[in-house]
Amino acid sequence: MRTAAVWCSGLLLAGVSAVVGCRTADVDGVTPVPQLLAFLPWLLVPAGAGLLLALLGRWWAGVVWGVAALGLLAWFIEPYGTGGGHPDGPPVATLRVLTANVAFGNGTDELADAVRRHRPDVLFVPECDPACQTLLRQRVGETYPHRSAAHRTGSAGSVLLSRHPLRNTSVLPGTMGMPGAVADVRGHAVRLQLAHPMPPLPGQVGVWRRELDALRDHAAADHETPTVVAGDFNASQDHAAFRRVLDTGLRDAARLTGADRTPTWPARTAPTLGVQIDHVLVSRHFAAQETRFLDLTGTDHRAVLVELTLHDDEV
Repeated sequence: MRTAAVWCSGLLLAGVSAVVGCRTADVDGVTPVPQLLAFLPWLLVPAGAGLLLALLGRWWAGVVWGVAALGLLAWFIEPYGTGGGHPDGPPVATLRVLTANVAFGNGTDELADAVRRHRPDVLFVPECDPACQTLLRQRVGETYPHRSAAHRTGSAGSVLLSRHPLRNTSVLPGTMGMPGAVADVRGHAVRLQLAHPMPPLPGQVGVWRRELDALRDHAAADHETPTVVAGDFNASQDHAAFRRVLDTGLRDAARLTGADRTPTWPARTAPTLGVQIDHVLVSRHFAAQETRFLDLTGTDHRAVLVELTLHDDEV
């Protein structure tokens, strides 16, 4: 009995330690580590079980191992990135941002209803194919006459809709469409970029990492212009590739409003069980007042609605 407990404890703690070791080394590793990193807080369960089995088996080295694993997990569960401070300069505009992955367009009708209820200023919609884009044009097009879109089928399609005029519309290279633009928000230029890198599927981790790096490079290219990068990042704060995006100076609006661990995927089990992979990232020019998570029928993602205030740091 004691031998079985020790063996089971060792297996559990070894698995947890492989993931925690990559988190400590600030790398995402190889499959299955990137996938498990997304659910890092839930590793408290096997780590706790490993510690309990070590106690039952009177394996004192395992007890120390289990306590160390739990301690590291507790440390890394703390929010990552800048969470304090206030933008310099006076407030000049408010901006309500909504991002919603509509799952191959299946959640488009529900999204249109949510848009009419919540009236965002800017709308980021990953997985919006041409049919989804047409439906949104019919349902809310008069309110959002300005757009930047990737006209692709399936999950590769996406669209950025805005009440404010857009210029320099473009699509960031990637497996799935990531349109961007510069919005004129009451006379102030604001860079907008939709995020939708490949998910870290087995065999696709390298692509996922490169596309997150492309988002990082885009964010780092201009620190002076107010910037919003929003969408389905297919990554959480426990992924090194996502933390490198934050290290450019962008801040997660959910982190700023105390909701950094609220799950957005999978919608079926959120908010009880899940991970936050849908984000609204903002530059230092913005303050975030509130983050809300909306449940939409037809999609496996929850939408993220953020209230922002733009400050002019040149005054």
